[in-house]
Amino acid sequence: MSVFFSMFIFALIGSISPGPVNIIATGAGANFGFIRALPHVLGATIAYTLIVFLVGMGLNEVLAAYPQITATLQYIGGAFLLYMSYQIATAKPLDADTAIEKSPPSLLQGALAQGLNPKAWLVSMSGVSLFVVANSPTTLYLLAFCLISFVVCFIGVGAWAAIGHLIRKVLANERYQVGFNRAMGLLLSSTVVSIFMS
Repeated sequence: MSVFFSMFIFALIGSISPGPVNIIATGAGANFGFIRALPHVLGATIAYTLIVFLVGMGLNEVLAAYPQITATLQYIGGAFLLYMSYQIATAKPLDADTAIEKSPPSLLQGALAQGLNPKAWLVSMSGVSLFVVANSPTTLYLLAFCLISFVVCFIGVGAWAAIGHLIRKVLANERYQVGFNRAMGLLLSSTVVSIFMS
């Protein structure tokens, strides 16, 4: 039972800590509201759970044997996240009527942001080596870790979308909204830079 609690704590720290997916969720919550940010949250959650499953099924060994795959993933992910940061930073201010017409990040965009996020791959590899490989039967522990990761990731990323939603009233002021979007775009692009610096 303590292994499952440790899985929960590990997944919570990984999902609630600041990162590209959470920054996008905050921006979506602030600009479109919590409900309309949920497709992004769900897409990111599904993608992360799939990453955990694939890593647990042995993909981490393939990535270790062929580091060029990881490097390619890092460049594609970096380019996609920079594109998302540009979209956020240059977004026009939205009033209540315009927000209904515009579309928030989709389920697919949430899945891509998470799937191309090097942090997600590193966290899942660490988690699988700590909680799955070290325990038997590994299939049971992998499925448990996937289930816990799904629930906790949804809560973690959803919390960032909820924070965005809570500050929405402050952002009714057009000038504040522009500043917020630029700050979120800058934060997102800085996470990409930090990925390549580490």
